[in-house]
Amino acid sequence: MMIQLIKLELLKTMRSTAFAKSVLVAIFLGFLAILLLSYLLMLGIFLKDVLEKGFNFPDAYEAVSAHLIYFFLFEFMYRYFTQKLPVIELERFLHLPIKKSKIINFLLARSFVSPLSVIALLIFTPFAFTEVMPRFGDAAGWSWILTILFTSWSLHWLMLWFKQKFEDSITGLVVIFAVLLLGIGSTYYGWFNVGELMKPIFDWSLTSFIPVAVMAIVCLALYRVAFSFYYQHAYLEDLAKEEEVKFANAGFGVFDRFGLAGEFANLEWKLIIRHKKSRTYLMLAGFFLLYGLIFYTNPIYQTEEGFSHMFIFVGVFITSIFMLQYGQLFLSWNSANFDFFLIKRNGVEALVKGKYLLFVGISVLSFLASVPYVYFGLDILLIHIATFLFNMGVVIHLVVYLSLWKPKPMDLNKGAMFNYEGVGIAQFLMMLPIFLGPYAVYLPFALLISQYAGLVALAVTGLAGIVASRYLTSLPIKKILENRYQISSAFRQEL
Repeated sequence: MMIQLIKLELLKTMRSTAFAKSVLVAIFLGFLAILLLSYLLMLGIFLKDVLEKGFNFPDAYEAVSAHLIYFFLFEFMYRYFTQKLPVIELERFLHLPIKKSKIINFLLARSFVSPLSVIALLIFTPFAFTEVMPRFGDAAGWSWILTILFTSWSLHWLMLWFKQKFEDSITGLVVIFAVLLLGIGSTYYGWFNVGELMKPIFDWSLTSFIPVAVMAIVCLALYRVAFSFYYQHAYLEDLAKEEEVKFANAGFGVFDRFGLAGEFANLEWKLIIRHKKSRTYLMLAGFFLLYGLIFYTNPIYQTEEGFSHMFIFVGVFITSIFMLQYGQLFLSWNSANFDFFLIKRNGVEALVKGKYLLFVGISVLSFLASVPYVYFGLDILLIHIATFLFNMGVVIHLVVYLSLWKPKPMDLNKGAMFNYEGVGIAQFLMMLPIFLGPYAVYLPFALLISQYAGLVALAVTGLAGIVASRYLTSLPIKKILENRYQISSAFRQEL
């Protein structure tokens, strides 16, 4: 039966109208994956030398053992953001005369065939052969590496259950932040060293196979948990439905006064909170509001006079992160119904202005949420004010205009991580003028006069852009109307 399911997968892929394109994309991604995994293998081979010579650890094994728990905490986090769920595939199999248990087992097994499943293997197996086995014996080395592998694979099955149950919910975000705080905050703030607390467990595997047996049982148990959950909910109305989102049918009342553009802004907001990919960008914007803690508390960026020039980048990033992420796919979000806006009177103009209203509204909220950073100094607040004005007057227009270069269609219901639908070369290149633009205005004044003169220049330039917003907004509208037929044709292409 498994062979038959694999055959169906191959037929589905080969019969796709986009088979040639999919093969090319698969070859490119496969090459990229092999390249990255080879780097991890090289890291594992030279891990002993890196720790002892590069980081001056006297004992490489002790260093690895004391920090293993941080690897697993980090693995938990990157699996949350990158690991794909096998949910959508159920739609193609549930109507077939195949036992549901076999379908679930097949989809779970296929999800395990992933580069994420071999990361721990590539990093720690060479280290076990070069360091652990020569010191503690072959049996100890195999026991140690198997404990690590079963722990890593247990996280795979745990994440399949966790993401399906809590993804895009407040509970999921709370758990992720708790993991971040436990893994990094506890050591950084000196509460306790979780690495030292867990180190004896990994050391125990050197003298006993009990940790291997325990983690093997945990791995099987978590597989059973994932299997049971998917088996019990293997109905399209359960697994494919979007979870209810609070305020899903509510809009921003302040937009109502802007006529048709305000209506489209409210519709855009509902699109964001109802669809998986756009909602992920919104949640990531909230997550990245904490970005300043990395820089504003770091002694490297502290200066005796003034502030670090790096803080300009941080200010731009914090006060415009949602606009940068969501705006780079400006029209792609509406690729499924773009023709509706073309045939509606002033539809394109209202669509563009509605998106501008939404960008401004969420950027204002991001700025207000960043005000507490004044705790680190009045300079931080001044930086955020200047960069916010520059974002509203200049960056917002750059994002919109640059995103109109050959927009591509996309599926809103797919996740955001490692999903490049709608993304073209323009989305990568547009980051350069967006992040370099503020420095082009700030640095000449900061170096020749003072840093505060640079902030004033940023703010004045932003205010000038705000005053000229009517004209600047008309530019992308004009460009869309000039290329509306090419854009519409591109959006009709099958993904």
